[in-house]
Amino acid sequence: MVKIGLERINMQEGITVEVLLDSGATGLVMSSEFARKQGFKLKKLDRPIYVRNIDGLLNKEGLIEHMVEVNIYYQGHRERTEIDVIGRQKWTVILGMLWLARHNPEIDWKTGEFKMKKCPEECKKQWRPKQGKPGWKKQKKEEAKEEAGKRREEKAKKQKKKKPKRERTMEVKKVAEEWEIWDEEEEAAKSEAKAKKLVPEQFHK
Repeated sequence: MVKIGLERINMQEGITVEVLLDSGATGLVMSSEFARKQGFKLKKLDRPIYVRNIDGLLNKEGLIEHMVEVNIYYQGHRERTEIDVIGRQKWTVILGMLWLARHNPEIDWKTGEFKMKKCPEECKKQWRPKQGKPGWKKQKKEEAKEEAGKRREEKAKKQKKKKPKRERTMEVKKVAEEWEIWDEEEEAAKSEAKAKKLVPEQFHK
């Protein structure tokens, strides 16, 4: 357990919370009762998340359908992130394995001292562990790939809209001419191959 500062984005107000560091949990979760009591603004997820217990069975509280956006503060460390909201859990907030692996904190198990000295550069940016993506690097790569694909599609749509009808007609004509030339070259190549079979090799040139 460790005490951290949580800032409510919608209110720009902070509170001190005792959170559980749990390597057995996957993501970041917050008690729905605690979220409502403290005035955190709930945001509906685009896609609900199924929750399984440590024994593999589905959690009886059902799907995770909301999350809260917060700033986390701890001894000079600051990051903006999103925490999934789940009902009737014992702890107010749990920071799971994806968060621990990303920050790789130094923990003294004898004294309970907790230090964050190895945080990645992305700490000051918004981060969220996506379903089925086991780490920050993989998520970052996938998101960059998706973003690049969207930009290419948008660019292609804009170019298509800008082209006048006459220009598109010229492009079709150009493609047709290229195919015609290619057919002629192919026929010439076939004729040459046939000729080489009939003429002795010393006369091929």
